[in-house]
Amino acid sequence: MKRNKQINIQRTLALAGAFHFLSSCSRASLLPFLTLFLRQQGLSPSMTGIIMGTKHLIALLWSPASSLLSKHYNQRRAVIVGSLVCSASVALLPLFFPPVEVHENCHFTSDLSGGPTQSPTGGGGGIKSSAAPHTLPRTTDSQTPAKTLADAQPAPVLTNETALLDKPPLPKDNANKSQTSGGGVIKTSVALSSVSETKANNATVPQSASVPAKRLADVKPAPVLTNETALHHLDKPPLSDDITNKSQTRGGGAIKSGVALSSESRTRNKRSEVKMQEEEEENHQRRFEFLGSLKVMDAQHQLFFLILITVSLWELMASPLEWTADDGLYEYLDFADASDRYRITSIWKILGAAFAVGGTGLLVSRLPCLIAGDFPRMAAHFFLYAVIGFVALPVAAYLPLHLNKKRDRGFGLLKALQLVHNSPHALLCVATTFLVACAGSVVDNFLLWQMQDHGSSEMHMGVSLALALVSQAAYPLLKGRISKLLTPGKVLVVGAASLGVQCFYFSFLWGPWAVIPAQMLSCLSSGALWWAVKIQCEEVATPGSERSVRRIFSSLSLNLGSSLGSFSGGFVVQRFGLTWLFRGTAMCVMLWCVCLPLLQFKAPQQCRINYSRLLAANGSDASDSESESDWLEKAMEENRSKNNSGRKIH
Repeated sequence: MKRNKQINIQRTLALAGAFHFLSSCSRASLLPFLTLFLRQQGLSPSMTGIIMGTKHLIALLWSPASSLLSKHYNQRRAVIVGSLVCSASVALLPLFFPPVEVHENCHFTSDLSGGPTQSPTGGGGGIKSSAAPHTLPRTTDSQTPAKTLADAQPAPVLTNETALLDKPPLPKDNANKSQTSGGGVIKTSVALSSVSETKANNATVPQSASVPAKRLADVKPAPVLTNETALHHLDKPPLSDDITNKSQTRGGGAIKSGVALSSESRTRNKRSEVKMQEEEEENHQRRFEFLGSLKVMDAQHQLFFLILITVSLWELMASPLEWTADDGLYEYLDFADASDRYRITSIWKILGAAFAVGGTGLLVSRLPCLIAGDFPRMAAHFFLYAVIGFVALPVAAYLPLHLNKKRDRGFGLLKALQLVHNSPHALLCVATTFLVACAGSVVDNFLLWQMQDHGSSEMHMGVSLALALVSQAAYPLLKGRISKLLTPGKVLVVGAASLGVQCFYFSFLWGPWAVIPAQMLSCLSSGALWWAVKIQCEEVATPGSERSVRRIFSSLSLNLGSSLGSFSGGFVVQRFGLTWLFRGTAMCVMLWCVCLPLLQFKAPQQCRINYSRLLAANGSDASDSESESDWLEKAMEENRSKNNSGRKIH
């Protein structure tokens, strides 16, 4: 006990409260607005749901595993510091990914004064409903029509092919049209053709004879051949009349030299077209240099997989922080016989999140369109997350941590799962928290989308989320009155029903501040509900397993439900829209609230022994030991009789 007196409990509680406050500030400055950033990048609702669901699934699996590994190797402080540094660094990577769509209005989240613009079918979800009227798709060189590329080719190439192919000559009117549409001929070729025409006319047509107009037109193809020979410096004698007549009857001639020239010109044309296409592809790849490795997919799927990989890596870095710090601080206070005072630090998490989400919303709404160069102002959330994470490093370096290797050997998560499985009321509570987590993830992921469609800016969003957290933190002030009126089981039903009312209200938003009345119900939907879960944990847990049983409800069931809710919510928004997402969620929660009281009534009651009174008996006098042992025997007999009666009824 002498070593326990040397521990400064007030200093430990102050450091623990400061650390939880800063870590909650860091997460709350970014996580509530993350889905809004994904929408601004051009991802669909289903892609957003997959990213958020994967994030919760990684937290479900990696948080307990990392906590056990850090305890086994006695590296808790290194894990805490490394988690803060690595998560703050990885969180900045999504800012360097180019968006799929470029917004023509930089005030995308604050200038939606026109109200919702959802499609009549409601199947577009987020991007089609609000982003489409304010965005312009990127235009690339590959989208240029093939006709314009063909028109841009040099005219002499076309005239060579038409002159050398074995086809009848075009009429005079069509020849003029082709010359005008093709862009004309080169000046040198025109001059040479004019000279050759005069020589050929003087040599073939007599001056005294009257030649019909049709005969003069038939003589014109011959100078084309002399033009080709002049261009290639072929010194050959002029063709005789028989040869010219044969060439005229065949419709333009098929001379070996002309065929060779036509093949060469065709190969040149093909090479030039291939080069032009290669240059266009290179320019397109330079514009999307971050997405150049995934050539098979389009830009949206490329961005989706890059953000999915980045968010997964980010969650792997950030998820060990909470469990590792909680275990170290709790064991340190338990070593000083002050573990019951560690619950006080939980209020600092809620207050830190409320302060961060409200302050971040107000700050970002007042920033200019572009910050730090070419970054949009939405990037301020990522910068604040990184800055607050680095500010928490000195506090994490001085956290008093303790390692108790003997603790939690017999009462781990597996033992807690066994205790919950043996209690019907605990199973009903787990099912309720799972359903509440599904509905809560729907609200967390897509409430800001719904507010954005109705003209809300970051300021409205931050203030509304901060009021919800403050209302949740204010529940202990009402806990005494509510506990006198309702049992913990009924409080659980009321809390779940309040969440259903909130979801139903969110489907009827009409303005930027319309969400405020529903957010005040968070006092019941979050505060009252988790108070009832805490009472249920105390009834189920045995000495030494309280924290493990509480984590079954607050972490494992919560993350599993949030993962499933995110996956399903994204696809529902993609298919039916935001309005029907909230209405469907409300109907599911209200249906469970109708069935829950009936299931609680039919579940057998199990009266557990008050272990606190039993432990207090150990410190009593020898004279009182007999009375305490009698009380213990009576309590065990009553417990057996009630359990047997419950089995007979069912």
